[in-house]
Amino acid sequence: MSHPAPTNPKKYAYVGDPLADPPPPELMEIFDHHRGEKDALITVLEEIQHHYGYLPTKQLQYTARELGFPLARVYGVATFYNLFQLAPPGRYQVRVCKGTACHVGRSAEILTQLKAKLGIDEDETTADRLITLQTVACVGACSLAPVVVINDRTLGRMTPEQVWEAIEKLQKEASD
Repeated sequence: MSHPAPTNPKKYAYVGDPLADPPPPELMEIFDHHRGEKDALITVLEEIQHHYGYLPTKQLQYTARELGFPLARVYGVATFYNLFQLAPPGRYQVRVCKGTACHVGRSAEILTQLKAKLGIDEDETTADRLITLQTVACVGACSLAPVVVINDRTLGRMTPEQVWEAIEKLQKEASD
């Protein structure tokens, strides 16, 4: 016995489908500029991060769909390179140099103190979204070792105590 074909076939969309809406225009502009370029994934992710400050999940999903990359590849690239951030950074990005000169100058002690006092680990952000703690292989300021970079400001010849004083100053400024 055959069943009659439905008169209004339904288009199936998952409830809460994150990609049901089209990408925002600024994202489409990035995609359109690089569409068809097989080696443009890193460049596209850099441009998305520059625009949003990090790589939001939904934008990564749009990237995979719009540019025809498997989502696993997009996430693989985004998580492989430490220049990409998958969570919004804090107001202040505190980067501790782990290069040889900085290591010899006790940068590990600086990092240990910051982790303990801030209550976060590397690549994490404080609950108040004020500080993101990161490490870098080298900032290229070896003559100033040990070095800590806060946003775009380089602090040289630092001690754990001096770095903590700088953090406390930032916290005070933020609360005023």
